[in-house]
Amino acid sequence: LASIRESVELSNRFLAYVGIAALILGSVIIYFVSKTVTSPILKLSEIAKRMSKLDFEAKYEGHSQDEIGVLGSSVNVLSDRLKEAIGELKSANNQLQKDIEQKVQIDEMRKEFIANVSHELKTPIALIQGYAEGLTEGIAEDPDSRDYYCGVILDEANKMNKMVRQLLTLTALEFGNDQVSMERFDLVELIEGVLSNSDILIKQKEAKIEFKAEHPVYVWADEYKVEEVITNYISNAINHCCNENIIKVNVEQIDKDNVRVTVYNSGKNIPEEDIEHIWEKFYKVDKARTREYGGNGIGLSIVKAIVESMGKQCGVRNVSDGVEFWFDLDCKL
Repeated sequence: LASIRESVELSNRFLAYVGIAALILGSVIIYFVSKTVTSPILKLSEIAKRMSKLDFEAKYEGHSQDEIGVLGSSVNVLSDRLKEAIGELKSANNQLQKDIEQKVQIDEMRKEFIANVSHELKTPIALIQGYAEGLTEGIAEDPDSRDYYCGVILDEANKMNKMVRQLLTLTALEFGNDQVSMERFDLVELIEGVLSNSDILIKQKEAKIEFKAEHPVYVWADEYKVEEVITNYISNAINHCCNENIIKVNVEQIDKDNVRVTVYNSGKNIPEEDIEHIWEKFYKVDKARTREYGGNGIGLSIVKAIVESMGKQCGVRNVSDGVEFWFDLDCKL
């Protein structure tokens, strides 16, 4: 019995040691096997979470050919396609947003344009209607009164006609429907011609013109449009000069490729808050004074559109005793 008990005790101890060793070894084997199986699944789960947050940079890097490897490859393909699709959607959304903003801006510009045109036409139409009714009812009985009434009607009609022509010109320039014909011509001769045509207005204003050019200056530009720009600058200077009534026109070569034309008039400076707006349609710094000579705030808008259509710049600056407008032209051969 003692021998049997000793054998049983030894057997039990052996089974206990073997069982513990088998348990530890099995646990280790199960840990590594489960980790091998679950690790790719956890990686795929993490990739899916990042994809749900629109992060498509994470990729499955496994190369196994089993079911998990195939699933990882499918997730990578899905990630790439979603990235492309969302990128296209964002681009389309940005373009749509720009189109909406542009449409809103166009609508606002259209409303502002209609309001400005209505405001500008309201006064001449009212004057024409009033004086026409006066003629119809026989208020102006003597020839002088009738001539005065007819003169007012004709003057207001001319102002409306001028504004409509300016609007058509500006619209053609802004939408690129007006072709620019580049040619080489003498800028000095052109300026002298504009000053000669404006001689009557200059004498009426009793203004003093200072323009000296001893040699011709040849530029490449649209001669007709440049003449319109200079005419506008000169007319603007005549209508706004005061104090000493001095108008200075200057042509200088600022570099080997560009010539700058400046038109100065003695008078009041433009308020700083108005300088950036004077190129806008229908914008007037002094509305009452502008009305005196028939201005409608379109001339400088046409100037800016013409100069930009030729790929050049224009501007205005206040000087100590007046205002100076300028624009550049190409003199490169």
